Amino acid sequence: MRVIAAGKAAASMLHAFQSRVPIVRSVLAAGSHPLPDGESVRAGQEALALAREAREEDGELVVLLSGGASAMLAAPAEGVSLELKRDVTSRLLRAGAPIHDLNAVRKHLSAVKGGRLAMHTRCTTFAISDVSDDDVAAIGSGPGAGDPSTMADALRVLERTGISRELPEAVAAITRAGETPKPGDPALAHARVVVIGSRRTAMDAVATEAIARGHATIVLDEPITGDAATAGADFARRAMAAAARIGGSAVVIASGETTVRVRGRGTGGRNQEFALGAAMEIGVAQAGVAQAFRPASPASIALAAAGTDGIDGNSPAAGAIVDETTLTRAREAGLDARAALAANDTTPFFERLGDAIVTGPTGTNVGDVFIARVG
Repeated sequence: MRVIAAGKAAASMLHAFQSRVPIVRSVLAAGSHPLPDGESVRAGQEALALAREAREEDGELVVLLSGGASAMLAAPAEGVSLELKRDVTSRLLRAGAPIHDLNAVRKHLSAVKGGRLAMHTRCTTFAISDVSDDDVAAIGSGPGAGDPSTMADALRVLERTGISRELPEAVAAITRAGETPKPGDPALAHARVVVIGSRRTAMDAVATEAIARGHATIVLDEPITGDAATAGADFARRAMAAAARIGGSAVVIASGETTVRVRGRGTGGRNQEFALGAAMEIGVAQAGVAQAFRPASPASIALAAAGTDGIDGNSPAAGAIVDETTLTRAREAGLDARAALAANDTTPFFERLGDAIVTGPTGTNVGDVFIARVG
């Protein structure tokens, strides 16, 4: 058995797999994230070599995939430099591009993504999903799955974000690399993807614990996406409204993956921006401005937003906790919530208050989890 493990859970997945199944050769991708580096390229080239070897010997290839693999397993398409891939990816991240737009471009600049790794190979991918809809073509940019996005989609993303004007060489590179294999392509007839964990796994675990502690528990299944601070405010409103409908006290659980438009040069990430957006909405509710969801008196609420990988953006934190005292304590400490959001500098804000969630890397990644305890 030949095995490739890539993503933030790669080491633990590989360890678990090889404790049960004999392995002939393996590749453990340990490149950087969110931008690929030389180690990412080395792993990508070794993965392609392993796939060719499996194909020539009519062997089976297993891919153990988790979030972060898009950057940690990278093999630029012929004629595409690592520097160009890094530059394009960085510009898309700064523009707050949704994950499907980001992946459409990355796949069409790659020799390994968008099903290209598994072409003409007996390949099974076991995936831990970090994407909201568990789309197998999006997890790790789908090295073992047909790509529903097209070269035209990728070029439209570059045009919409202005990258095509700033980096015309990116347009030329995508055009030169050609189209990725699509779902149903005969070249992927022997490739399959099995999702073995997702955001719902994390929500189920939180709900089980909340119920065991005697809390009324509400799980919002629909994934939370969009601008992080806006989504945080919306979740706070929904949590208070949901609790009010069942008597004013509940634990409300959700998950998903939001985006951040990088405007400043601060330290932080989408979960801390989500939490700060929620804190600002809680402040409005406590002031009695928003009446639609408010019970007879403003509810007590504590809310946490955290990445299950233990990493939030460019910060050492996984996320943050807020409650109805957050903005008051911030003002007393001379902190400005709106300024922190504008500068993408939320980590110092929460560190100063003692409300940053710091776990260190967890060895897994099923997206972000949001928990509100109301009442």
